[in-house]
Amino acid sequence: MSQYPNYLQGRGKKLASKPKSSQQFVKAISQSGLSIYDDIEVGDPNLWIPAPDLETLLEEGLHSFSTAGLANRTRSKVVKEEVCRILGYPVPRSFKKTRPRFPGQKFDTYVQKSNNLQVWNEELEPTRRYVIIKVSDNGTIERVKVVTGDRLALLDTTGTLTQKFQARLIPGLDQAELVAPEDTDRLRPFVGKIRKGKIAASPVDNPAVGALFPTAGLYERLRQLVGTSFVDSGHDQERNRGAALHRLVCKQLGYADYQDDGRFPDVRHQLLEVKLQTSPTIDLGLVCPNSMETLDIPLLKGQQIRHCDVRYALFYAKTDGKRVTLTNFYLTTGEAFFSRFPQFQGKVLNKKLQIPLPADFFSR
Repeated sequence: MSQYPNYLQGRGKKLASKPKSSQQFVKAISQSGLSIYDDIEVGDPNLWIPAPDLETLLEEGLHSFSTAGLANRTRSKVVKEEVCRILGYPVPRSFKKTRPRFPGQKFDTYVQKSNNLQVWNEELEPTRRYVIIKVSDNGTIERVKVVTGDRLALLDTTGTLTQKFQARLIPGLDQAELVAPEDTDRLRPFVGKIRKGKIAASPVDNPAVGALFPTAGLYERLRQLVGTSFVDSGHDQERNRGAALHRLVCKQLGYADYQDDGRFPDVRHQLLEVKLQTSPTIDLGLVCPNSMETLDIPLLKGQQIRHCDVRYALFYAKTDGKRVTLTNFYLTTGEAFFSRFPQFQGKVLNKKLQIPLPADFFSR
C-alpha cells in the first residue's frame, strides 16, 4: 500500500481538499514528491502557491537567516537551497540554469544588499514572479517581497525600460460608458448579483464563485463616483492619487475597509483594475489587457482566470492643483479593452535592466 493517501499518488496530482493556510501548500508539495523543475498548473488550489502566500512563507522562513561572509555566488546558492526547504521541495544537487530558476512555481530569486536591482541578459517577464530578498549590512536577511514583472516595471525611473504597452483614452460625449455589457465567456458562469450592505471580504482576497459582481453591476455602482473630488497630492504623487481613488472605489462597492497590496488587479476580490487618467495616455505596463496569460490566483471551479477576464475601471479626471475631480468613467473587460481605447504600436525593452528599488519598497 502506498505511504500516501490515494489523492496524493502520482507526481503533481491535486489534493482532495483546499489548503487552509500557507503551510498547507508546503505540506502538499512535500508529500507530492515534486521537484522545483516539475510543472504545476497556475492556480492549482493545493500545489500552486499564490504570490501573497509565497511572500508570507519566505518572509517568515528566511527572516534572520545569515549569509555573513559568503561570496555573492555562494550566497545566492545557499539562499536558493533554503527557499527549497521552506517551500517543501527537495534541494537539488545543483541548480540548473533555467529561466526562471524555480520553474515549477515560476519565480526567480534576487538577493539584494543594495536597492539597485539588476536583471541581466533577459527582459522582464510580465507574469513571472520575482522574489526580492533584502540582506542587511551584517549579512542577515531582513525582508522578502514578491512582485510580478509587470509591477516591477512600474518602478523603473531610469529609462532602461524604454517603452511599455500604452493606449489612448479619447473622452466621448457621455460621462460614463459601459464598454463591455457582459463579462467574458470564461468569467460569466462565476459572477453573482450585486447585493446590498457591506462586503465582509477584503478587497485583496482572491475572487470566489458567486461573489463576483457582473460588469453591469460594477458599472452602475461606480458611475456614481463621477463628479466626486478629492485632495490633489501633486502631479509627482501619482501613487497617492491612485490610492485615493482606489479607496473611493472600495467604499462605493461596499467593502468595509480599504486594502491595497500593490498586486494586479487592484481589487482582486472583484477582478477589477482601477486606473486614474489625468491625461489621454493609458500606461498598461508589460501586459496587454487582452492577454490570454493566466492570473496568479486559485482556479475557479477548475478554470484558470486570464488577464483578459479582468475588468478595468478607468476614471478620467481634471485637477486645479488642489483637488482632483472625476469627470468620466469607463468600464470594460480586458478582452474588449482595445475596442474602445486604441493601442499605441510598439514595445521595446533593453536587455540589461537596472531598476532602483524605492526606499519603501519592502514596507508597501
